[in-house]
Amino acid sequence: SCSILAVTGSADKFGKMGYLQKLGFAFLCLLAFTAVPAVYAQDGEEAPAASKAPGEKFEFQAEVGRLMDIIINSLYSNKDIFLRELISNASDALDKIRFMSLTDMGVLGEGDNAKLDIRVSVDKEKKILTLKDRGIGMSRSDLINHLGTIAKSGTSAFLEEIQRGGDMNLIGQFGVGFYSVYLVADYVEVISKNNNDVQHIWESKADGDFTVSVDESGEDIGRGTQINIHLKEDCAEYAEESKIKELIARYSQFINFPIYLYATTTITKQVPIEDDEDYYDDDSEESEESAEEEAEEEEGDEEEEEDDEPEFEEVTETVSDWELLNGNQAIWLRGSNEITESEYHGFYQALVESEKKSGTDNPISYTHFSAEGDVEFKSLLFIPSTAPTDYMDNYYSKNAAIKLYVRRVFISDEFEELVPKYLSFLTGIVDSDTLPLNVSREMLQQHTSLKTIKKKLVRKALDMIRKLADDEEEQKAKLEEEGDEEDEEAEEEAEVVAVEDGLYSKFWKEYGRAIKMGIIEDTSNRTRLAKLLRFYTSKSDGKLTSLEDYIKRMQDGQKFIYYIAGESMEEVQRSPFLEKLLKKGFEVIYFVEAVDEYVMQNLTEFDDIKFANASKEDLKIGEETGGEKKKQQLLKEEFKPLTKWWKKVVGGDELENVKVSNRLASSPCVVVTSKYGWSANMERIMKAQTMNDEQRNQYLRGKRTLEINPYHPLILDLKLKQAEDAEDATIKQMATLLYETALLGSGFTVEDTQSMATRVFTLMAESLNLDDLSVEEPEIEEEEEEEAPHEEEGEFDVEDMLKDEL
Repeated sequence: SCSILAVTGSADKFGKMGYLQKLGFAFLCLLAFTAVPAVYAQDGEEAPAASKAPGEKFEFQAEVGRLMDIIINSLYSNKDIFLRELISNASDALDKIRFMSLTDMGVLGEGDNAKLDIRVSVDKEKKILTLKDRGIGMSRSDLINHLGTIAKSGTSAFLEEIQRGGDMNLIGQFGVGFYSVYLVADYVEVISKNNNDVQHIWESKADGDFTVSVDESGEDIGRGTQINIHLKEDCAEYAEESKIKELIARYSQFINFPIYLYATTTITKQVPIEDDEDYYDDDSEESEESAEEEAEEEEGDEEEEEDDEPEFEEVTETVSDWELLNGNQAIWLRGSNEITESEYHGFYQALVESEKKSGTDNPISYTHFSAEGDVEFKSLLFIPSTAPTDYMDNYYSKNAAIKLYVRRVFISDEFEELVPKYLSFLTGIVDSDTLPLNVSREMLQQHTSLKTIKKKLVRKALDMIRKLADDEEEQKAKLEEEGDEEDEEAEEEAEVVAVEDGLYSKFWKEYGRAIKMGIIEDTSNRTRLAKLLRFYTSKSDGKLTSLEDYIKRMQDGQKFIYYIAGESMEEVQRSPFLEKLLKKGFEVIYFVEAVDEYVMQNLTEFDDIKFANASKEDLKIGEETGGEKKKQQLLKEEFKPLTKWWKKVVGGDELENVKVSNRLASSPCVVVTSKYGWSANMERIMKAQTMNDEQRNQYLRGKRTLEINPYHPLILDLKLKQAEDAEDATIKQMATLLYETALLGSGFTVEDTQSMATRVFTLMAESLNLDDLSVEEPEIEEEEEEEAPHEEEGEFDVEDMLKDEL
């Protein structure tokens, strides 16, 4: 405390520090005040140079109890992992004895000692959790060195000893996992028996000391280690069988050795109902005599009658027995050619059930692979058959259900950077043998190896999805070839429906928006993701198609991939922007989801062919000949007075430009936006945002241009009347109304709807030859109510009243 106050200056300042700051100051103070020799502690005195006589050496001093508390509570933030650590250590011990048995079978012993397993039991009343293994065990010196020395790893020493022992798949190389037990325990007993020593017991409360003694009074465990954990008052939940089952299923279900729990279950069974005679007093002679007489009387009747079936009753019993908790095998460790499809599906069902996900359908697809190189790992990834209902709602907060294992020991399933967000629908396993198990296993997320794993996982996942798409395309091509035969037309129709419901079509229905999000976010894989895009087009006949298929169908001389985005399929199909494109036979892609606008802002080209938005200005439709260019220039000059006048009538703030269009065929006019501004559809999307900022939108909104059809009768008539009298109020109203109608037809909104309505009513009045639209409401004279004749007081005729009502 004095050291900390000397550095920080005051207790208040120290109290305001965060936990990590306090921990850092504690270690700094430890170095500054306990590790420096006294001869160097004087102010201003420098350490001796190398040429001087060496000074006296000192070892670092520390308060062991406090250091243990720091290690236990800073390395692990989740109490549940203590069982994972203990089972991992038990697995190490079993691995060691199995390795030694390869050269000497005698080390295993006989009977139960030869069974390599881990057994867990709980005593709820005494709040004791017991874990026992039949591993190599520890001698007296091992207990002192391994459990009495912080961060001493028996596994690390074992690997050094065997030197070239191959891939032992042992964990716990940093020797602090055992101390996590004190997250839940205030007292621990470790009973251990090694083949080369007698049975010893190690005891400690993690208060700075421990005791080791020969275990003479305890039960002989044969060989191995038994840990008795006396739970803290606030950790009684770990004495519940259900809690232990949950932790083992989560963290240790794929350990190489069987894990048993001494579980108590209640069973119901049928037992025969006993006769009342069985409860009679045997010493009662009268009872015996009467029973014999009754038996003799009924003997004859019983011989004639068939034996009655005995009656049963239900009896509830409590039974305790060892229950296997890790029956699932780590199938990802086997070669993919050794595993059947049913085994993959069975493993997927177990994985989904452990994650408490809904749905029991088989996965759409899976990939099983091994990665070698700087980081070695095995992985098994699945695509679930259905996406969660809240998948896109919680897109940025949801992590992939991929479990990271290190040598079959579960580490975490909450790594944010293991796969990108757009692949968070994947479910599976990643098991690495080369990831370092630092003292803080939960800090693996910061390790650079995860970046390598992520890169390989993404590539394999995209390859899996691509294979789904290729298989479906091959199936479609095969069916098209078969469909050329006329006598198979009916069969072709049925088969085409089956293809539309194929695996990739199903995948796209569930996860199509995820692929689109990937195009936005993953620049390095954008091209690969673009090949997975599916959409409808003007020539796809209501079927999904791809960019690769679109390019195959492009016309000669077509230099752009044309597309349009809108709110619905009906809207984009009837859009005036497409009139000339469709008339000339160009194929147009239809995008009808809000995310499509963002996708196309990031996907500017595919296969070196640029995309062209049909709703933007300067649209180039095919290759223009010299005659077409000259014709367009003549029209521009001819309509220049009209376009200049029209822009002035509408207003420069509202309208950027008016020009002759090359995209219209039947509509009189349309409103387009600048090439790099928002389209009408994008404006609609942004206005619908909860945190919409109108001032910001002003800068991003595209400049509007009115394009007119020089051959439309309305435009031609307006041109003539404008030439006759450009100041005519009716002509100006007509021009303004045409612009506002074009806004609505192009997907924009009219800001001043009331003024537009007034103009419509005025033009309707003129067409109906109405001179005045003012409304006069006629006055209605109120008639005086006739008073009904009153009956004289005291007289009341019921018959007259009924007649009046009738």
